[in-house]
Amino acid sequence: MTTKRFEKDMTQEKGVRQEPGEPFKRIEVDVAKKMIERGGVQVVDVRRPDEYVTGHIEGSTLIPVDDLFTRVGELSETDDLIFVCEMGVRSALACEIAAVVGRTKLHNMEKGMKEWISRDYPIEK
Repeated sequence: MTTKRFEKDMTQEKGVRQEPGEPFKRIEVDVAKKMIERGGVQVVDVRRPDEYVTGHIEGSTLIPVDDLFTRVGELSETDDLIFVCEMGVRSALACEIAAVVGRTKLHNMEKGMKEWISRDYPIEK
């Protein structure tokens, strides 16, 4: 039994996990930062506008989670999508919504902007 658990852990990338039944990967802030630096991603901030203006990831697209269904045309159909919010809860919901409308390559940034800012990663105001 220990061997199977070890094998499963060895197949997972550090800082990335996917829960059974979820159509998205949960990524740590460090992984998100590396993906953004590498390119080929769209960062979607699903917080409210009043939260977004206090600081957001440079180049991110603001689409509040409540507006996502009506604005799905703004989501890339080819790039990786990284959804962010304050703590990682609304962004997980956004990933589910994006999956329903046919998007793939979905990533939820765990611990959200709170963690991003605590690491002194760059923000734009």
